[in-house]
Amino acid sequence: MPALRLPHAEGLDLPAYATVGAAGLDLRAAVVEPVVLAPGARTLVPTGLILHIPEGHEGQIRARSGLAYKHGVTVLNGPGTIDADYRGEVKVLLVNLGAEPFTVARGDRIAQLVLARFARAALVELDLAETEAQKTARGAGGFGSTGLG
Repeated sequence: MPALRLPHAEGLDLPAYATVGAAGLDLRAAVVEPVVLAPGARTLVPTGLILHIPEGHEGQIRARSGLAYKHGVTVLNGPGTIDADYRGEVKVLLVNLGAEPFTVARGDRIAQLVLARFARAALVELDLAETEAQKTARGAGGFGSTGLG
């Protein structure tokens, strides 16, 4: 996948898979100075990269489990989507849900990028009679409607 490294990312490793079986490429913080994320605060962290996501795919920005578990730091809109036609710098929206300030340093692995295929839908408007004819057993049951056990 083509990637353009911006000047503020010079010297940082390109995203890479940490293991042979890893689904996500680790994204690194391209901050010039460390950024302190106070408890409850959020910030956009630059990666210093412009990615050319292949047509028919999206780049999903996901949290790193270790950051979330150990520090309460996660991706706020996870998974975030990078569309194939986006040509701006990839940034990661981090939030600190932990009790302590968290420092993001240059080169820290802050999120994962998972490449995923997607399908596009063409919506067809139905009238009420067509909707009634396509009722399901679940119906409009939503949050918690199927119970716990």
